[in-house]
Amino acid sequence: MRRKFVLLLEIGLVLAGLLLGVSAWKMNSALEQPLRLGEEQLLDVPAGATPTGTFNRLENEGVLRDAFWLRLYWRFNLDGQPLHSGEYRMSPGLTAQGLIGLWQRGEVVQYSLTLVEGWNFRQVRAALSKHEKIKQTLSGLSDSEVMDKLGHPGIFPEGRFFPDTYRFVRGMTDLELLKKSYNRLDDVLAQEWSKRAPDVPYTEPYQALIMASLVEKETGVPEERGQIAGVFVRRMRIGMLLQTDPTVIYGMGERYNGKLTRAHLREATPYNTYMIAGLPPTPIAMVGREAIHAALNPVPGSSLYFVARGDGSHIFSDNLEAHNSAVREFQMKRRADYRSSPAPATKPLDAEPEVPVEPSPEPESLLDAAPQGPQ
Repeated sequence: MRRKFVLLLEIGLVLAGLLLGVSAWKMNSALEQPLRLGEEQLLDVPAGATPTGTFNRLENEGVLRDAFWLRLYWRFNLDGQPLHSGEYRMSPGLTAQGLIGLWQRGEVVQYSLTLVEGWNFRQVRAALSKHEKIKQTLSGLSDSEVMDKLGHPGIFPEGRFFPDTYRFVRGMTDLELLKKSYNRLDDVLAQEWSKRAPDVPYTEPYQALIMASLVEKETGVPEERGQIAGVFVRRMRIGMLLQTDPTVIYGMGERYNGKLTRAHLREATPYNTYMIAGLPPTPIAMVGREAIHAALNPVPGSSLYFVARGDGSHIFSDNLEAHNSAVREFQMKRRADYRSSPAPATKPLDAEPEVPVEPSPEPESLLDAAPQGPQ
């Protein structure tokens, strides 16, 4: 009886060994199999998906075989390892083990969206709505309702988001991306405010943000931002009107069609700095760190005027006579490729056309002087 028991035990051990060997071979074969792909594909793993369900799905779609052995491998070797949601790039030649490696490392496909310096909030929302990989949750909401969703009720949205390239995975919502941009602007503004010049004429960071938006819209030449800010700050200190065209354009809203006239400069809006003293009530565009830094650290000097050369840079003048001379030289004899700011590398969404006001031959007053910077 004992010999029979020993024999049965030996047979059982042999069978168990054979079973383990076959299992190891089947599991290894399943892991080393190349995925059945004719071309690159993206595997979408939604939030809450499990390895078991994903293996079964891929088997049903004919992408791989032996899902049972792959599930068994995950259970015994990677139990507790989370499966990150997102998209995974599956290329021809990738093995099942290689795919599992992507899951382990969380190597999801990332996308990007660039918010451009100088954009207004309408352009930001348009860019978000046109990106097919961003989950849309804000469609149909007003700007104030969007700010409510962000947790900032009563805050005017213009200029409150930071222009940058934001990377994200499929499924991120438009609200989540806006939150990142809003918080980034707050961080940058706080950092720059802590390094401000001691004599800047602002009582709070928001005023500096407004000034930075004027600087951002007046020039794209980095080395001029501090000079532009200097002109505006000096004007504020002596009580001169800022007289900057971008504020007029912003105050016109959707009525602006690319042409700015002297009648527009005399039109009373809360943003028309040809008519109101000091800063407009809110920013007029998104601003980068450089514009914020310039607004908080204006370049010292004596200039009170500037006019565009036509190549994106400006001529700065200390008095109206010198300014009018520059106007005659650079505004009256415009080249066909005249620009008041540098040409962008890519045209922003719904970009405002660059169409300067036709200059007056002999300005009789500040208001009659050709726009393109303070008059």
